[in-house]
Amino acid sequence: MSGVGSPYLERRDRYERAMEGWVDNTHADAFTLTARIRDDDLGVEVSAVATPSPGYEIREARARVLSGAADPQIVAGFGALAGGRMVGGFTRRLTELTGGRPGAQHFMDAAIEVARLARQATKLTPERARTAKDGAWACWQLDTAGWVDLPDSCFTYSDAGKALLGTRPVTTSMVPELYCPPPGARVFSRKKVARLERSGQRLSLYHSMFDEAHGFEIRYEIDLDSETIVRAESETPRLPYMGICDEPQKKIAALVGQPVDRELGKRIQVLIGGSAGCAQLYDLTADLLKLLSFD
Repeated sequence: MSGVGSPYLERRDRYERAMEGWVDNTHADAFTLTARIRDDDLGVEVSAVATPSPGYEIREARARVLSGAADPQIVAGFGALAGGRMVGGFTRRLTELTGGRPGAQHFMDAAIEVARLARQATKLTPERARTAKDGAWACWQLDTAGWVDLPDSCFTYSDAGKALLGTRPVTTSMVPELYCPPPGARVFSRKKVARLERSGQRLSLYHSMFDEAHGFEIRYEIDLDSETIVRAESETPRLPYMGICDEPQKKIAALVGQPVDRELGKRIQVLIGGSAGCAQLYDLTADLLKLLSFD
């Protein structure tokens, strides 16, 4: 029997979860960030009022159960995140807060999505934000000014990616409202679907993400006999910078032939992540791997 499986496939051959998240400009110096995760067993919501880059400081946090059942202590304790920051160590703080109780992983995953949403909108001056209309180079400069953690976070924001801006046509999906949103506006919205499907000795993995700046669909197929990835494909109909962001998408092919084991999550940091890779491709893949188990 294969050592690769998933606790989410114990009673079924197909599992699907959906994430819906959004950013509202509710405060002069902060956003309200909300993420919902639902599957057939449980639906949860996590919301936080937090400052934009560079602080990412949580002022208020709350959680609730939308469907199914989870340990009520998790919901009651979520307010304790206030005063912390959504930076390195945030996952560890979530682990301490949820304590491995029933429903913990759903709440942790929703809170991580909230932290990711915080990287999608910022608050620059109206004068600076208006320069987004000047094209890709102007938006690239706004990005690196608006989000302190972007430089070298992926290929697009590396020196190599920057160098391509002047050598080829590049189009961007970035707009002024992401840099200086109107008061009370819904600034950003995101939908994701993750799916596992087992058929015989094959396990198919799928993850999609669509928002104002990104369009991703990734597919992997695992041969359970050899416990290796035999198929790795992606489609990216929308990217922040078409002409630059396309480059690291090719790296997904490097996962074909990779053993599916406990160390794969670390190996993908080099294979598809880092300053030569794509942060979104890495996150979508890493989230799928978190749904697997290894005996």
